[in-house]
Amino acid sequence: MLLRNRFILLLAVAAVLVVLSFSLQFFSRWLPVGMQLKTQANLLPVRLLPAVSESEEVLPAKSRKRIMPDLLTEPSAPDPLYEANLYCNIPGVAEHSMEGHAPPNFKLLSVQVMIRHGDRYPLYAIPKTKRPDINCVLDPVRNPSHPNLANFISHMTKGSGSQMDGTLSSLPRFPSHSLCEMGELTQTGVVQHLYNGQILRENYLKKHKLLSNDWTAKQLYIESTGKSRTLQSGLALLYSFLPGFDWKKISIRHQWSSIFCSSHCDCPLRNHYLEEEQRRQYSYRIKNVQLEKTYVDMAKVVGVPTRLLRASNPIDSLLCHFCHNVTFPCSKNGCIDIEHFKVIKAHQIEDERERHEKQLYYKYALLATYPLINQTVSRMQRMSEGKKAEVFALYSAHDVTLSPVLSAIGLTEARFPRFGARLVFELWQKTDQEKEHYVRILYNGEDVTFQTSFCREHERRSNQPLCPLSKFVNFVKKGVFSALNSTSYYDACHQRSF
Repeated sequence: MLLRNRFILLLAVAAVLVVLSFSLQFFSRWLPVGMQLKTQANLLPVRLLPAVSESEEVLPAKSRKRIMPDLLTEPSAPDPLYEANLYCNIPGVAEHSMEGHAPPNFKLLSVQVMIRHGDRYPLYAIPKTKRPDINCVLDPVRNPSHPNLANFISHMTKGSGSQMDGTLSSLPRFPSHSLCEMGELTQTGVVQHLYNGQILRENYLKKHKLLSNDWTAKQLYIESTGKSRTLQSGLALLYSFLPGFDWKKISIRHQWSSIFCSSHCDCPLRNHYLEEEQRRQYSYRIKNVQLEKTYVDMAKVVGVPTRLLRASNPIDSLLCHFCHNVTFPCSKNGCIDIEHFKVIKAHQIEDERERHEKQLYYKYALLATYPLINQTVSRMQRMSEGKKAEVFALYSAHDVTLSPVLSAIGLTEARFPRFGARLVFELWQKTDQEKEHYVRILYNGEDVTFQTSFCREHERRSNQPLCPLSKFVNFVKKGVFSALNSTSYYDACHQRSF
């Protein structure tokens, strides 16, 4: 009898386990991100998005699997997968924003925003591999999405009254290809900036009333490079910031230079430092034996010479696979896998560290970004003196724009600009002492003011918790040149000592 009861008990337990197994398989897609299990070694560890709709173009089943749980807390040591996840900037993750936060006796006067365009399709293709199958047609019911996406699409079709400089007027206002073109903004990229605009609207318009309901065109300054991905990113942010804006009030200036140097681009010493930095990068790369072995292995997989594989900048394409959870390229010789990706990404992290140590890039950054930073501080000065100036400025740019700005102002610990990155400069006035003005600088929502070179040593007194504008002005007008052993921008650019 005892054996019979034990047998029945075992049968009951087995039945329960079977039911649980099927239940877990059915509900696994609804588990929190950190509980997702991922299985195949050549597939990608990214955040799980909500279930796809019936209208979404469904990738093959193997492309939808994950291989490991996401890292939800920052590792104690640099981790290439954690850093790659941050770089992807998948929408939907709660973000704590510090924009617009200041003591009650301060008034917000102006905001200037520099953004990197949102997620894009690769600029380079890995030879002899299939391009990642990414759909760039905007679809509000496909994830990731945003509550404003449908209205954004509709509003972008009505922009005939806008004023756009140069080639901007001929560019599409939103992406629309069923198979993304090279460098095209994706739906993820649009959504990233819809969220950015929403954050800025909540903090600056609803909380501080930076712009009134009857705002005018003269209160805005908008500038974009001539790439569709920067124009579209700027428009997405602007739409969430000013939903349903009047196109007749919108004027977008075209910036031909990716470093926004405008009419001050003639700078031989800047070019010299950039060439020296590129030599440093090359020297550092060829010393990395593991990286070279990885390139050799990947070249064998796709069947091309190593030099051709390396020249195709494979990390650009692999990041697209990673961020969109698309299987890495395979061939009859095998597959490029997550270990290959980790080695290349780890090298990028190490190269960033050495770049800060060698200071070549810092000197390049000072010269490259001076025209843009000078324009930023000059607008603050005009506003502080009671003169007419734009209340809200938006520069829609690239990683090669934001990265040197971060370096120039001394943010050595800042991460490389992710997709949809934003750098914000706020100007504040003390309400009881109107002649006192202060600056706050925020990077992706984090207050980094006291990490800058010009405010790092500023004493945070209880009656002066922000950084005086005078420190920023002094840095731009004098500090930049003293760091370059010069007295003016022209002299700094044309030194013959090199």
